[in-house]
Amino acid sequence: MPRIVISGGGTGGHIYPAIGIAKELVQLDAEIEVTFIGGAGRLESTLVPQHDFRFLPISVAGFPRKLTWQWIPVVCRVCSGFAKSLRLLKNLQPRVVVGTGGYVCGPVLLAAVLLGIPTVIQEQNAAPGLTNRILARWAKGIYLAFETAGTHFPADRTRVMGNPIRRTIGVTERTCETYDSLGLDPERKTVFVMGGSQGAQAINQNMTDALNDLESVQQRLQFIHQTGKADYETVKARYQQSSLQHVVQPYFDPIETIYSVTDLMVCRAGGMTISEITACGIPAIFIPLPTAAGDHQRLNAQAVTEAGAGVALDQPTLTGGKLADEIIRIMGDPAEQQRMANQSSQLGNPRAGEEIAQSIISLVKHNP
Repeated sequence: MPRIVISGGGTGGHIYPAIGIAKELVQLDAEIEVTFIGGAGRLESTLVPQHDFRFLPISVAGFPRKLTWQWIPVVCRVCSGFAKSLRLLKNLQPRVVVGTGGYVCGPVLLAAVLLGIPTVIQEQNAAPGLTNRILARWAKGIYLAFETAGTHFPADRTRVMGNPIRRTIGVTERTCETYDSLGLDPERKTVFVMGGSQGAQAINQNMTDALNDLESVQQRLQFIHQTGKADYETVKARYQQSSLQHVVQPYFDPIETIYSVTDLMVCRAGGMTISEITACGIPAIFIPLPTAAGDHQRLNAQAVTEAGAGVALDQPTLTGGKLADEIIRIMGDPAEQQRMANQSSQLGNPRAGEEIAQSIISLVKHNP
């Protein structure tokens, strides 16, 4: 039975692509056995088993940005994680090791290289993380979501494929039943505000500040707002004070149902978010997280806005009034909205996960 090891973690942006690739691998070839190696006690240790994949923990830690005494315990943990990665890979003897980013990938993929096991990496953002940039020099394949990331990697081993997303995203049809279940009007345009699974306080605040100005379009627009748990009660109360038709929840699942009725997004610019909404062909107003590592969210948004599929607003200078103006401008111009939707569809690749998995399987067959 061919075995593949996948490593990626720390944040959902690294973990969900890894799980997406794993699901595509076993769907394409039921004989493949996928095992995850990740950080003990980290988010991946919870999420991966929920999707019925085997998870093996190692000790991991990220290096502080500055050279301090804190490097000493970090070095010890990294060395411990590397030693355990060597033992695990010797026992598992995988055909390929896949890395999707996060510092947990470092010891795992480096151990694979030293053992002569082929490695591949998948990069979700326009600005690659440090771990993937280092590991790329030994990788047999490098799969990118954004063409602009290619400048950081060897061209002969790099392919732009997109991020792996669930197969149901981008193919869920818009139906009257969905509008009915949400209590929304199919005759109105729908704006979906989403700060991620945990919400984004800045987006929540600016959106609630925008509600007064949006009252003027209450007959034409309606709003779905995913707040995260922390701001849910506050945001819900503010919408209830307005005359706008709305649905407010901490979290929506399955999100593809929400995407199916969405005409405009207001969201962050994480790589996975962009891959999902472009697979659905949805125009977007991006509010990139200004503290994202390597400023990757701004660069992600830039790649989409330059293609004409969205606009980006700068969080430090953003106000509710500016956000309302942009929503009204786009939704008040059907031709502009349709043009942005068409461009978004051209950027999206709903089959990215399947294509990445096929490439990995091809590598497995060439490494018996």
